[in-house]
Amino acid sequence: MSAATDAFLDMLSAERGAAANTLSAYRRDLDGAEELIGDLAHASRVDVAKLASAWASLAPSTVARKASALRQFFGFALDEGWRKDDPSGALPNPQTRRPLPKVLSHDAVDTLFARAELEASSAKPVSVRQLALLELLYGSGLRASELVSLPLVALPRDAPVMTITGKGGVSRMVPISDRARDSLSEWLAIRPPEPASPFLFPSRNNKHLSRVRLFQMLKELSVRAGLDPAGISPHVLRHAFATHLLEGGADLRMLQTLLGHADIATTQIYTHVDAARLVELVNTRHPLGSKRVAARD
Repeated sequence: MSAATDAFLDMLSAERGAAANTLSAYRRDLDGAEELIGDLAHASRVDVAKLASAWASLAPSTVARKASALRQFFGFALDEGWRKDDPSGALPNPQTRRPLPKVLSHDAVDTLFARAELEASSAKPVSVRQLALLELLYGSGLRASELVSLPLVALPRDAPVMTITGKGGVSRMVPISDRARDSLSEWLAIRPPEPASPFLFPSRNNKHLSRVRLFQMLKELSVRAGLDPAGISPHVLRHAFATHLLEGGADLRMLQTLLGHADIATTQIYTHVDAARLVELVNTRHPLGSKRVAARD
């Protein structure tokens, strides 16, 4: 990569607190663009326009992500004085729609938990840990990376909430349900003391449980529960947490805080699953709705 793109990534890390996965994604997109048109700090508008044909076979969402990375870089290059022009207008601008989250039904959640609880009743450490992980995914809406890397110190003794460090190093408070607290207590009672790990869910190499292993565990559990494993993942359970909270009347701003979304537009995608309830809410709770019903009577 060029020195300019390296400096841009350093800025993202130092000033914006970008996570390692985010930096890696930016690096791949910028590196790929430089392989096609050379040093981005000196690429002409004509060179940048060539990217549209090079990316023609890619999905619109992928093109949009790559173009966004380059637009941010060109803005940074202008601020640093490396460029006198902004060629980002030559980048493709595909129209994309954010995919709707997969929705897990209440019945599917109940089935998954019933199986996990049955297995945890054996008191086997792997099964007790599995239930604790499941309770935190669905009961607190944690991201997979947040869950597996939870330090022991994040779990308070008495407080009903815990502090999570999410994307970009931003901290937020998330609730611990009574069910989750009970499951965590059972897990802590049998959690292996060795190796001495700072993580709530340690692995054998003195690190923490990996996201890949968490994904595999949920797939395996869903098969044993008689559910389609294609529809179960850590992120699907996070979606279920958000969706079912909205169905229960949760405030969208509160949900944004619980999920750790920087932009409420990201949270609003969950409202599609509750359109019928929103219509009913307006009809039954809005003053004009009640007056209209009274007038008909």
